[in-house]
Amino acid sequence: MIIKVNKVKVITKKVMDEYQEVNAVKKDKKPITITTNAVERIRYLLDQKQHDNFKKSEKAIGIRVLIKQKGCSGLKYDIEYAYDTRPLESVIEERCSNGQKVKVLIDPKSIMFILGSEIDYVEKKFSSGFIFKNPNEKGKCGCGESFHV
Repeated sequence: MIIKVNKVKVITKKVMDEYQEVNAVKKDKKPITITTNAVERIRYLLDQKQHDNFKKSEKAIGIRVLIKQKGCSGLKYDIEYAYDTRPLESVIEERCSNGQKVKVLIDPKSIMFILGSEIDYVEKKFSSGFIFKNPNEKGKCGCGESFHV
């Protein structure tokens, strides 16, 4: 009987240790990833915004990623300058090549739609922009502006 109790304690401790390891990994994991190209472009845009508004007291602290209800498929990615941190927002900080930090804030209502996504910045011959690679997308509309999950 004592042996069984010890075995249960050992098994329970092992399970608890594994549970704590998994949770530690989850805490360190970011809700979305941001490529180096995207981080560099965000930093450039924030610097330009600061330069354009140098007389104003408002300073953008980063960018905010939102999902809005729009378009043929129902949902659309939106990016705007963030001037403050709102309650319950997820904040991701990345460093760009010059060492400066870039903050990406994710709207709490939007997080469930973009969890696990990657934000990239792509420059092509005739267009450039931020691209979302979202594993939750089930489809896009014909023009590619909106998506559904």
